[in-house]
Amino acid sequence: MHKNINLIPVILAGGIGSRLWPLSRKSFPKQFLNLNNEKYSLLQETQIRLKGIKNLEPPIIVCNEEHRFIVAEQMRAINITPKAIILEPLAKNTGPAIAISALRAMEDSNNPCLLVLSADHSIKDIKQFHKSISVGIKEALNDRLVTFGVVPTFPEVGYGYIESKKAITDDNLEAVKVNKFIEKPNREIAEELIKDRRYTWNSGMFLFKSSKIIEELDKYEPELLKRCKKSVEGISKDLDFERLNKNTFKNCKKISIDCAVMEKTVDGSVIPLYAEWNDLGSWEALWKTAEKDADGNVSIGNVIKDNVKNSYLRSEKRLIATQDIENLIVIETSDSIFIGNKNTSQKVKNIVDKLKKKNASEASIHREIYRPWGHYLSIEEGRRWQIKKIVVNPGASLSLQMHHHRAEHWIVVKGTAKVEINEEKSILSENQSAYIPLGATHRLSNPGKVPLILIEVQSGSYLGEDDIVRIKDLYGR
Repeated sequence: MHKNINLIPVILAGGIGSRLWPLSRKSFPKQFLNLNNEKYSLLQETQIRLKGIKNLEPPIIVCNEEHRFIVAEQMRAINITPKAIILEPLAKNTGPAIAISALRAMEDSNNPCLLVLSADHSIKDIKQFHKSISVGIKEALNDRLVTFGVVPTFPEVGYGYIESKKAITDDNLEAVKVNKFIEKPNREIAEELIKDRRYTWNSGMFLFKSSKIIEELDKYEPELLKRCKKSVEGISKDLDFERLNKNTFKNCKKISIDCAVMEKTVDGSVIPLYAEWNDLGSWEALWKTAEKDADGNVSIGNVIKDNVKNSYLRSEKRLIATQDIENLIVIETSDSIFIGNKNTSQKVKNIVDKLKKKNASEASIHREIYRPWGHYLSIEEGRRWQIKKIVVNPGASLSLQMHHHRAEHWIVVKGTAKVEINEEKSILSENQSAYIPLGATHRLSNPGKVPLILIEVQSGSYLGEDDIVRIKDLYGR
């Protein structure tokens, strides 16, 4: 690569990924999922594929406040300590996120280059990816704003396009000046664009010096930059996280970096990317990137097929049995089943919108909810009762808390539980139980070295998660 050039990855890990419903939801979006039987989540893969790049610094990760513990835990699992995990109090698109990351990067380093990445992309040819980054660093050092253009292989209508000043030749990684950006086209226009070698797909990945993107933001969106500076100045530390000043950040303009800078600057360059890139934005995109059987099917989980072709079938819990179908998406989760046409799978957002109008919890929340101490699964519920499976990580502890409207009964099925009820402490092992009366102060901990699994039975007039009064909490909630 290049001597004495610090490269900081900026990983944008916000977003809900509603086009991959019912697997991806607001409570646990696609960037944190292991898709197509991969060992790591998309977020983890985004960091792992950078291994081998010289002078690479720890990443700056920008994410939703709600997902902070998921991000921290997934980075810990791959032995990465981020330079910063910046929490957005609300989504404002990529413009403010990148501006804040550049300002934050300048605090710790001497004008590093920033490699802006989305946490939900698939890139299979890592060697070619690294080659494009190497060319991009050289271009960025000449005060260019680099974007990576994927050479199109079919008329995709789900991506924006980049028009370069001259045609891109096969396997030539030369940087070319950007002429203009084009919004997602219809099918007819996309079919024309891919005939012209000046056009590439806009990958949404960028590379530039911190000072250069700040300079261009000051030129084209000075008010946005001003508010971002105030947001960074008001950052407060919270454990391993950095919280932006909410009152300032909420006034930031909601705008993409493309609209804020890239479509206006005269210093834009595009570098072709031949790295088997894919934006995993739909079930059809996942089908395209996954391994298929002889009939073109992707089968994950407990799936039985008879005369099935070109379909994506995924079971999380129960058996999926399919017969005499083709070009379908079938997704089963603990609380939902989605069946749709593979070729129009991006329209699943319409289903999510309808669920939201009905205030259905399935629109945004999984039955399995992740917390910094572990996770819980809602098994069954009635009007005044609910049953949950709770898994507490070794050494972890829930908050010291109480409830106004419910009592709880805990039954240990695996591991050891430390239980505190009204300051009285006890140790429970398998098949032992504890009763927590309504209004009692209580805490659950796992003092052991294996996960603690217990069944919780709640009963009362109100069972919502907002009936938790936290008295002491290790995680600052």
